[in-house]
Amino acid sequence: MRTVPSNGRRKGSTRVTLNDVARQVGTSTITVSRALRRPDMVSEKLRTRIAAAVAELGYLPDPAARTLASRRSDVIGVLVPSITNSVFSDVLTGLYDTVAETPFSVQLGNTRYQASVEEELIGIFLSQRPAGLIVAGIDQSLRSRALLERADCPVVQIMETAPDPVDMIVGFSHSDAARAATEHLLAQGYRAPAFLGARMDPRSERRRTGFRQALIETGLSWQGREVVTPEPSSVRLGGELFERQRASAPETDAVFCNNDDLALGAQFAALRAGLRVGPEFGICGFNDLEVMASAFPTITSIRTHRRTMGETSAKIIIDRLSGVKAANSVIDLKWSLVARDSTRRI
Repeated sequence: MRTVPSNGRRKGSTRVTLNDVARQVGTSTITVSRALRRPDMVSEKLRTRIAAAVAELGYLPDPAARTLASRRSDVIGVLVPSITNSVFSDVLTGLYDTVAETPFSVQLGNTRYQASVEEELIGIFLSQRPAGLIVAGIDQSLRSRALLERADCPVVQIMETAPDPVDMIVGFSHSDAARAATEHLLAQGYRAPAFLGARMDPRSERRRTGFRQALIETGLSWQGREVVTPEPSSVRLGGELFERQRASAPETDAVFCNNDDLALGAQFAALRAGLRVGPEFGICGFNDLEVMASAFPTITSIRTHRRTMGETSAKIIIDRLSGVKAANSVIDLKWSLVARDSTRRI
């Protein structure tokens, strides 16, 4: 028969407290708390003893109590529209690496490209008194924007730039980058470029705007030069969009794709069609994922500094909490066009 401890609780059900750790080490709870939150203020020998006691007793900090004591938690909330898209994975890598040696941790929310989900998650995150909040994009709903403007913590919008950030912003101009990509195709001698786009979230729409601007400035029309879909992007879809564009406008001699997945799919389709990619047909992607330099032929793309974006956004929040304000509320990380074989005519 199972015995029940005399105190009426299941064995191991009592939460280990700071008092328990302090008693084991033979010091005060204040010293233990200081060692866990500000280890540089405690001697290495004492830190080692406290760490051993924490491990032995299985002590876990109480985030609710810490939040009440400091008026905010040590959590930096991050909202992105996708956790499977490698573009956002790179941003998150930069974030996690930056907070790794700090008292802060990252709590992730996936908005799934839905404004209503973003509104709900912003409300949930702010109710937990985060140390800071990082939100992808600048196209928040009126309610989301109002919540962010009233937030009692640093807020950083990422992935884009805008003259009127909620608080701070780290990113680059999608329309300017797309215009440069299209201008590159035209400068290489392609005369009938088209735009292939999937998902068509606000950032993709701004890339389409940049494509149109480049054509208009050259005296060309973008009418009949775009094939877009709300479907999620994929390599397979890139091939389908390429074939659809060529069927409707056989004179098309280049494509600017709103991401690298589509560009890779377009290249596969072009090669299947017997086209010589580069000399005969130009292809340009966006983001410059690793596969662009490994494809054959290698594929031209717009390089975006995603990991740096994550690092910078985390750093300016941590600095703000330390009393150091960023010199500028808008940090433009720019972009660069990496020209490769897929747009080389000779």
